[in-house]
Amino acid sequence: MIFLMKYNVLSYIENSFRLYPDKTAVTDEVKSLSYSQLYSVCRSVGAGIYLRTGEKKPVGVYMEKNADSLCAMLGACFAGCFYSSLSTELPSQRLSKMVFVLKPALIITNNELREKAASIFNGFDIVTFEQLLSEKNDESVLESVRERVIDTDPLYINFTSGSTGTPKGIAVSHRSVIDFIDCFSETFGFSEDDVFANQAPFDFDVSVKDIYTAFKCSATLAVVPRRLFSAPAELIDYLCEKKATVMIWAVSALCLLSTFHALDYRTPETVKKILFSGEVMPLKALKGFLKHLPDAMYVNLYGPTEITCNCTYHILEKDRDYTDGIPIGKPFLNEDVFLLDGEDKKVAEVGNIGEICVRGTALALGYYSCDEQNMAHFVQNPLNPYYPELIYRTGDLGRYGENGELFFCGRKDFQIKYMGHRIELEEIERAMGAIDGVERCCCLFDEKKSRLKGFYVGSIEKDELHNEMKEKLPAFMIPGMIRRVEEMPLTKNGKIDRKALEENGGARKN
Repeated sequence: MIFLMKYNVLSYIENSFRLYPDKTAVTDEVKSLSYSQLYSVCRSVGAGIYLRTGEKKPVGVYMEKNADSLCAMLGACFAGCFYSSLSTELPSQRLSKMVFVLKPALIITNNELREKAASIFNGFDIVTFEQLLSEKNDESVLESVRERVIDTDPLYINFTSGSTGTPKGIAVSHRSVIDFIDCFSETFGFSEDDVFANQAPFDFDVSVKDIYTAFKCSATLAVVPRRLFSAPAELIDYLCEKKATVMIWAVSALCLLSTFHALDYRTPETVKKILFSGEVMPLKALKGFLKHLPDAMYVNLYGPTEITCNCTYHILEKDRDYTDGIPIGKPFLNEDVFLLDGEDKKVAEVGNIGEICVRGTALALGYYSCDEQNMAHFVQNPLNPYYPELIYRTGDLGRYGENGELFFCGRKDFQIKYMGHRIELEEIERAMGAIDGVERCCCLFDEKKSRLKGFYVGSIEKDELHNEMKEKLPAFMIPGMIRRVEEMPLTKNGKIDRKALEENGGARKN
């Protein structure tokens, strides 16, 4: 087997190119690229980028999610730069805020979006993907670039929401991705025979697992078009057509299939592994998948973007009762996950709640051009006063179960004090979601009116739901307002958009 020094994620592509040049590396709705073609296109694009920017510069990619946009991102890597996917789904105002933080040396778009990109990113250098491909640039410059790249150089910047209204860019290095992906691929036994059905947008870190695990294992990445998530039957057909074996999806995307009973229409029999993250998986949705794909491996993943994808996992056990919640499990190798209490002391006792903190190589470099946020979240380990050691404070709460497994207990900012009681909103959501006739649910706290609000999608009438919740929860945990909605508003990353629910109350049904 050919082995290349893994100080750069491009070694995954280079190794697979040498081992399996004619094998399909990436496929989307309109084209497929072999590893040989992928390598060639990315290098050609990379040479054009380098000519315009030099190395170690941020490059924005404003394109639809497909094989071409993936090549643009990887081309930035070949140029010794780092990329940031600028989603075409985002409003112009947010994109403007993102590039204000990023200050990209170049923005890559395509002919179709060129005019729109020019209006949004006025003042920045813009080039089309087609133009980069048509040029005959000297690719030999890329070799000297590779010699100067080190593993702590940034690979990508993903943006997340910021409390100040300005998006935060999270910079992740080659080293962190390699550290995580090597462990991730071995833990779940992925191989060159796998086909990864990519659900997540390229600006969402779930896609990092799809992209780099596929290339590390010399597998195939099947990019699922965004439009198919509005057409469940076509989505299932696409998974079957591509012979997908692995689905690393956000919980909300999987819930879409279960809510519309898409698996009753057709079952993608080739799927062997389903890994989910982002939110708590509703048990009813999980049971729907278990019914149709009982022999598949199911894995609950946990971790924020700041620690490079995930830091813990739990492989679901076939005969285990998960009524009380699915654990987020145990840490991946080379990651230390621990709990701190309000006085920064380690929490080890079963049942006691603390903030989930992480240390290890997989930590992101930090927030891009955002010193204040870095000082708040990437901090010195309070358990180690002897030498510099950064940890990431997730803001999530967790507790240990009897067998040492870690359970997610909600956000610090989702913990409220109501009628003299400290309440976790997720506890209310779990009870509500377990009731027959509830497909999805969300609980909010209106601080101004000191009122709990419950929203749900489902067939049960709200009065009946209220009565059933009275059987499960104390009175102070029953929402004073319960509303059925047509659907839950979602963020572009597939999570319930709590802000939209709070402002608009969802698409009201009754």
